[in-house]
This record gives sequence, structure tokens and C-alpha cells, in this order.
Amino acid sequence: MPTQPLSQKEIEDRLRELPGWSVDADHLIRTYRLGDHFAATALVVHVAQIQQELNHHSDLTLGYDTVAVSVSTHSAGAVVTEKDFELAERVERIAPGHGAS
Repeated sequence: MPTQPLSQKEIEDRLRELPGWSVDADHLIRTYRLGDHFAATALVVHVAQIQQELNHHSDLTLGYDTVAVSVSTHSAGAVVTEKDFELAERVERIAPGHGAS
């Protein structure tokens, strides 16, 4: 069964549960700030592991002390779906353990 895009209202409702996340150009996005480059790199590796488990991958941008996450569901036409929120929620749960804010 194909993954269905979420409505604008569904997206807005779900975003209330994910402070710091927003939607830009049909992508769910968030940038985390970390203590240093090593912590940022460790977060990227942990996110990559989650993505493999979910078989759903985001674009990750690693900066010196930042990690930017941008995700949409390409198989649904590059729109935001439940799969994107599942990934965002998993990332949000592990980010504090890396010192992310």
C-alpha cells in the first residue's frame, strides 16, 4: 500500500508535538546545535542507524557543531508523510543524548 501525503492540518497538528521542527518546501526540517564537531558527527551516525532500521532516509548536513535534517517521502511524490514524522520522532528522542539542542 502506498504511503499517503499528510494534509496541511495533519502536519500542523503533528508539528505541535515536535518543537524545533518545521516544514519548508514539502520537507520536514530541523537543525540541531551540538557541543563540537565530534558530537555532531556522532549524532549523524546515530541518525543513519535509525534510517537504516526504518528504511527511510533523510538528507543530513553536517557542520562543525550542527546537524541539519531534512526529510520527505520520495515514493509519495516528495511530500510529508507519516514515515517522515516517525523518523523525526526517533531522531528527537536520541538527540539529547548527544547534547543536541
